[in-house]
Amino acid sequence: MSKETTQKGKLGDLQRLLSSLSANSADLAHLEPTRARFAELLAQAQEAADRQGVHTAAKQEATLALKSAISNCERLANVLRLGVKQHYGIRSEKLAEFGLQPFRGLKTKPDDEEPEPTAPPPVETKAPAPADPTHE
Repeated sequence: MSKETTQKGKLGDLQRLLSSLSANSADLAHLEPTRARFAELLAQAQEAADRQGVHTAAKQEATLALKSAISNCERLANVLRLGVKQHYGIRSEKLAEFGLQPFRGLKTKPDDEEPEPTAPPPVETKAPAPADPTHE
């Protein structure tokens, strides 16, 4: 019994079993109808695996085409965004309609002369008055 876990490995094991059964068909004549059915099912499985491989290759090609198309679209979108900014101006609120941020001026920095918050004055504790030596 094989420990194969992949589809390709399992198909390989089944293919080897079929070839062994075919090579010993004289000794295993009583299994011939079952071996013939097994051969048909294995052929169907192999065909499905081949179709899967074709689809995998087609999927990879489609993925590359998609990446290329998106890259080209992003380049043209940047050109179009710049054209929209040039047409309406960088301060126009119309830019928001195209997903662009209108220029609304630079944020001002806080003044450096602004006083920093001062620490609260230390709390004074009253020491007990010294005892008067005359009152004993």
